[in-house]
Amino acid sequence: MREVTAGIWHWQAPHPDWGGEEDEWWPELVSSYAIETGDQFVLTDPLAVPDELRERATAVLLTAPYHERDARKLGLPIHTPPADTWQDWVEKFGVDPEKVRGMESEDLAWLRAGEGEGHFHEPGAWPFDIQAYAGREDNDVILWLPAAGALVCGDTISDFGDGLDIHLGGRTHVTKEQVQERLRPLLDLPVELVLPAHGEPTDRAALARVLDVI
Repeated sequence: MREVTAGIWHWQAPHPDWGGEEDEWWPELVSSYAIETGDQFVLTDPLAVPDELRERATAVLLTAPYHERDARKLGLPIHTPPADTWQDWVEKFGVDPEKVRGMESEDLAWLRAGEGEGHFHEPGAWPFDIQAYAGREDNDVILWLPAAGALVCGDTISDFGDGLDIHLGGRTHVTKEQVQERLRPLLDLPVELVLPAHGEPTDRAALARVLDVI
């Protein structure tokens, strides 16, 4: 664990679902953050939270429903995008609708069933003066925390070992160029830090390179 700047901590931990050779396209170590924002102390996409940060935490922020990691065991209010529907799978991945019709995602099923305090949000205004921007899809968001001058990125903008970039993760409903265009307004924000869920914290210049504006 290290304090990246005043009020922002970063650490990495091995993902328990990493499958070795079959998952070599993404690194086993994933990133989590703790961020002071106003009177809140939030954990983002948390995994293996250090005790001294866990004791201070007031809420969990997820950039995507499949980033719940250790959220359930923390016992904190969770703010998250909604899980995919079967219609989303058809749109995003081109799967045969007859094979998935009526199915429900396992992501955050326990939270949807009332086992914990869950708040499901679309892109737009979130609690704690946070703004969520749709990434490669509406439920893989990039969170703007103005009090910290930081963007917390989900999988849309991450470093899977070859530098920070846009990742589509097998989605066929959108192109990299379309995501770049969608996210260029992020550069209108006074961004100082970019905090990916995979990879190390980086800066505004790296974001500009990803969005192909320099």
